[in-house]
Amino acid sequence: MQTELSKQLGVEHAVFGFTPFPAVAAAISRAGGFGVLGAVRYTAPDDLKRDLDWIEAHAEGRPYGLDVVMPAKKVEGVTEADVEAMIPEGHRRFVEDTLAKYGVPDLPEGEASGWRITGWMEQVARTQLDVAFDYPIKLLANALGSPPADVIARAHDQGVLVAALAGSARHARKHKDAGIDIVVAQGYEAGGHTGEIASMVLTPEVVDAVAPLPVLAAGGIGSGPQVAAALALGAQGVWLGSLWLTTTEADLHSPALTRKLLAAGSGDTVRSRALTGKPARQLRTEWTDAWEDRDGPGPLPMPLQGLLVAEAVSRIQKYEVEPLLGTPVGQIVGRMNSERSVRAVFDDLTRGFEEAVDRVNRIAGRSGQ
Repeated sequence: MQTELSKQLGVEHAVFGFTPFPAVAAAISRAGGFGVLGAVRYTAPDDLKRDLDWIEAHAEGRPYGLDVVMPAKKVEGVTEADVEAMIPEGHRRFVEDTLAKYGVPDLPEGEASGWRITGWMEQVARTQLDVAFDYPIKLLANALGSPPADVIARAHDQGVLVAALAGSARHARKHKDAGIDIVVAQGYEAGGHTGEIASMVLTPEVVDAVAPLPVLAAGGIGSGPQVAAALALGAQGVWLGSLWLTTTEADLHSPALTRKLLAAGSGDTVRSRALTGKPARQLRTEWTDAWEDRDGPGPLPMPLQGLLVAEAVSRIQKYEVEPLLGTPVGQIVGRMNSERSVRAVFDDLTRGFEEAVDRVNRIAGRSGQ
């Protein structure tokens, strides 16, 4: 599964794996793909440094990258406390009433929320970059538009390619104009923040819009035939995130959540603003349903919603309250029905890819050539 882009980056397979888990990122790179560590959860530079050290020690010299959440528009002088103060009291009551309805205990005294969406704040993302650029990363990806111009220039000065996610051809053109090297066409089926256009439509539109820049296809991809389809649409690789959540290297810290993912079908996700304030595909739960209830206050815009529900999400996860327990995940969750190693996932992808290519060659009358 090689393309010009994978050869440029020195990887065997044009499979880019986004994950919040350093063990998964390293395993993806060892398996011949390109591991990309998600940085949004790292609010302390030392924590990110620790995990990049771990990847360095376990990736066997294979290339890897980092994904940040850095808004293109800068907001000056706004602190987390300033944002917290903007959250209406009625929304706070709604959160507490919903948790009480399901008997979710408080966190132990002195235990802070372990889940905060603060990586969206530019000053946090820049501290992440200060750490990351001390490591031999080969790719910097941004999930909220193009990163600021000085960040792109800094990456290029260090020989690091820059990627950005796009949910439409219009967004993709903006990335190209900003000097981005790779555009990730993220379809409606994808987990996490995603737009409204399906991958089959979006990928060729973005390929045409930004040519000759390389495009990675994302959303609804989790098998070899789907990888082959993405390359047939003009992509130079695939960007996979959800697929790694049920690998043996993933560290979800929640047997209940793993069970829910393994049992879920492709129709068991919802595109909801309940988690961050922006539409994000995730498991449908009674928590997401509560935020869609017309009698409720409805979600706040980003970043208010993420800060509002941070402690609630930590409590739900800590006590594994199954009706409310969820995670960002794409529609490909319907194929994620067994726990496998990252290597086993790659074996399945490559085998399925070869079979799909052979099948198309037979249809085209090229069998054996």
